[in-house]
Amino acid sequence: LPPALLHGDGTYELLENATDPPLGARPEHVPRPQASAAYRGGDTLILYTDGLIERREEDIDTSLDLLKKALVGMTDLSPDRLADTLLARLGVAGGGDDDIALVVVRL
Repeated sequence: LPPALLHGDGTYELLENATDPPLGARPEHVPRPQASAAYRGGDTLILYTDGLIERREEDIDTSLDLLKKALVGMTDLSPDRLADTLLARLGVAGGGDDDIALVVVRL
């Protein structure tokens, strides 16, 4: 799943240029794709596992759209508060059906 980059002006983007299968999921060693993205001080990088957004009854594009909508209005939140709010908005603050890892880094 693509990391999300939340900009200080409230816009966001999904960083889809270097997505790849999870570590250990390839049958042989193949170089992983590399990419870069421009950011400004105050932007926030959000890394997450599939348990944060994937739902068995939803298409992955629908799940990614929900993530995008959940990011609206979070620019001024601290990383800790942003993580808590994101979990709540996605309905998994109390846990979910799958494991969830979430890393929020202010750049």
